[in-house]
Amino acid sequence: MYAAGGKAVPVTPDPVTDYVITPHAVFEMGRRGLNEQIVRSVLSAPEQRLEVRRGRVVLQSRVPLGEPARIYLIRVIVDIDRQPAEVVTAYRTSRVSKYWRGSYEG
Repeated sequence: MYAAGGKAVPVTPDPVTDYVITPHAVFEMGRRGLNEQIVRSVLSAPEQRLEVRRGRVVLQSRVPLGEPARIYLIRVIVDIDRQPAEVVTAYRTSRVSKYWRGSYEG
């Protein structure tokens, strides 16, 4: 379920297994330094799944990246109202607490 007022609503973090990564998403992933393996890992085992509007979800997971390792939130935006689902874009952010739903110990 989604909420009025632009607030994402947490739903069960089920994986997305049947999907395509759009050319736009591939471009943005490359520009943002995210490889396909990281995105696929979030799609297959998300820590959180937020419905942002009917047919679109954000799958997100905390992932250690870099040397020394630092925790980033990887967010993958997916249109699930089509078959197969389409990965629209993906990005990483160090501002985990801004996007994390529920308590975050970071």
